[in-house]
Amino acid sequence: MILTRSDLMALLPLITLAASAVIVMLAAAFYRRPQPVAALTLLGLIISCAALPLAAGFGPRQVTPLLIVDNYALFYMGLIFAATLVVTVLCYRYFGGGGSRHEALYILLLLAALGGAVLVASSHFASFLLGLELLSVSLFALIAYPRNIGHPLEAGIKYLVLAGFSSAFLLFGMALIYAQLGTMQFAQIGAMLAAPGQRLDAYGLAGLALILVGVGFKLALVPFHMWTPDVYEGAPAPVSAFIATVSKGAVLAMLLRYFAVAGTSPLQSITLVLSMIAAVTIMVGN
Repeated sequence: MILTRSDLMALLPLITLAASAVIVMLAAAFYRRPQPVAALTLLGLIISCAALPLAAGFGPRQVTPLLIVDNYALFYMGLIFAATLVVTVLCYRYFGGGGSRHEALYILLLLAALGGAVLVASSHFASFLLGLELLSVSLFALIAYPRNIGHPLEAGIKYLVLAGFSSAFLLFGMALIYAQLGTMQFAQIGAMLAAPGQRLDAYGLAGLALILVGVGFKLALVPFHMWTPDVYEGAPAPVSAFIATVSKGAVLAMLLRYFAVAGTSPLQSITLVLSMIAAVTIMVGN
């Protein structure tokens, strides 16, 4: 499929953020000082935020079967960019300002924000997994970034192991849904389930349950929340803030889109399960 000018304009926030990550990586390689790298990171995030109104003029738009750029996606992208900007400022002070060597941290922040932005614009399981893994892999390194201290390394390893488990659940759930419906695009799943007499069979329900388990790990929902205290305590404070805002916000936005577009929200059993998980998480998890 050939991308048109309108497609590229709709993807402008993602393109500018990805270009910012490349530029920051080159700056970190050549200058080896945190001041210009942090400044370029902030500039890239500001330009990405400025690109959001331009992209809104070309939406809502389905860009390939993988991504949809609409007001919903652009709103959450704005939240992700703003939160990443604040965390960037906090990281500069937290890691010692200009007197320390922490240039690579900003590359990881931009890549994690890019993964979150891809998540909120996903309309296909492939882009969902791509954004999720880009976000998760960046978080592994962010959590364990102070590598000479024991607690961040321990927290990073725990997050690595549990994120691998959750990704396995998600992949298996996607495979089971594909086994029944033969598609991975959210809109096509919704259209097929809306057809008369069509409903999820054992494969589809098992796949949906596995996806809920995988997302439950990412969102730290009860009973998949036991990793949260260790990771939050061991990670640097700005990184904990990043996980609690950008990571969870991006996954939640994707989950809401999936249930809205894929047409699984009218299922009473799913609604009951989600309500129970939400209530128990609020009362017990916290």
